Amino acid sequence: MGFNPQTVSRKSLRTNAQGKSVVHAAAAVEEDGLKLVPAVISIAVGLAVKLFVPIPAGLTVQAWDLLAIFISTVVGLVLKPLPVGAWAFAAATFSIVSGTLDFATTFASLTNEVIWLIVVATIFARAFVKTGFGDRLALFFVKMFGKTTLALAYGLQLAEVAICPAVPSTTARAGGVFVPIINGLDARTKSYLIAQQLQGGNNTSSILLTAAAQNFLCIKLAEGLGVVFTNPFNQWFMAAIVPCTLAILATPLVIYLIDPPGVKDTPEAPIQAAKQLEVMGGLKPAETKMLMGLGVTVCLWVFGTQLGVSAVLAAMIGLCILLSTGVVSWDDALSEKGAWDTLVWFAILIGMSAQLNHLGVVNWLSSSVSGVLVSMKLSWPAAFGLLHLGYFSLHYLFASQTAHVGALYSAFLGMMLASGAPPVLSALTLAFNTNLFGGVTHFASGQSAVYFAAGHLELATLWKQGAYCAVLNFLVWGIAGMLWWKAIGLY
Repeated sequence: MGFNPQTVSRKSLRTNAQGKSVVHAAAAVEEDGLKLVPAVISIAVGLAVKLFVPIPAGLTVQAWDLLAIFISTVVGLVLKPLPVGAWAFAAATFSIVSGTLDFATTFASLTNEVIWLIVVATIFARAFVKTGFGDRLALFFVKMFGKTTLALAYGLQLAEVAICPAVPSTTARAGGVFVPIINGLDARTKSYLIAQQLQGGNNTSSILLTAAAQNFLCIKLAEGLGVVFTNPFNQWFMAAIVPCTLAILATPLVIYLIDPPGVKDTPEAPIQAAKQLEVMGGLKPAETKMLMGLGVTVCLWVFGTQLGVSAVLAAMIGLCILLSTGVVSWDDALSEKGAWDTLVWFAILIGMSAQLNHLGVVNWLSSSVSGVLVSMKLSWPAAFGLLHLGYFSLHYLFASQTAHVGALYSAFLGMMLASGAPPVLSALTLAFNTNLFGGVTHFASGQSAVYFAAGHLELATLWKQGAYCAVLNFLVWGIAGMLWWKAIGLY
């Protein structure tokens, strides 16, 4: 049997009674001790960059040392000589001991709004489970789409498309909606559903201008470079609809074929889900209070720009409602180990990537790409493709999509325009690209960190899926997209 609602409900209640985290960090199931071979390899890679690669002209010793530490950190996050949070903390400690960064700079990103949005959204996820609404929502999706795991995946993607206009934060959608839903489903399906939701969600973030915060930043920067949009909302939607739809349809299927779920056919699951919904009856008072808090939060997310309320402040207000109404307690919040673990390691990586930009490493990399393209004397379509590839690949150095946009979007758009590429086409596709690399690593974006912290997806698997879904997206957006953009007159 693929889904047992009664088992899920009892398990949720046991988890809450014991005070355990609803969203488990990967560190919670790993051994605490240092794994010597992965540690040696991770450190050796960093030392090789430090000792054997000449420092490029224009970069300081500090900048190159930080790049070596960052690369060693990323390799360690993949090989896991220590749990993710512990390895990142060790890297931060070494950056201070070595004098590469000071304490304040190393931990400056602890105030980053995206990170706190992850923490608050994860506590929202606990409210879903504690009140039973997570089970109710999961049962509804199983009833509607649950005959097969693949059909359920498409149901979740459809829900993502429906929600994204009202919740313009990929991190909030991940932590506040989809992780709680998936947590209520059959354990054998969770790894697959988390993976396809992360990779598919990168495409749904591109379907509308309002689907992700970084979309607006891209448009603003493009206009600053002289790109003229007659109607940015309509132009965005028209350019995105065909490749985005194809990619959303392809992603769950490709992951299903390469990394299949533990159970595929669940014909009895919708029948059992319907029966369990009848047993649950109407909404309980705690569920109503939880929905009230979530409703206020969503409204503030939708109208936050007009009201001057940021996404993280909206989530904080919603959490205060949940705390004051007793839906969750402060002990519940403190027991969310995955959220606080993510706060530490994600802040460290964001801080390092920000300093790489500040010290000129990112600018050196983008300038190197530009110099190669100039020397090759490419036509605009060839330069257009290679610049997109370079822009995408550099995200392995970033722990934030917004930071990536701020550091590289204008530079890469300027190079595209200088090559003769059509302005609107260049601006829009580079913005789409910004969403597509949100799942290449577990630190690539806020939503990636949330889905990884759910504890159902192995780190190596996430990186592998990020790589082959990147190839899939380049094929879909590069082939179908270019044909579609030609048809609507973008070039």
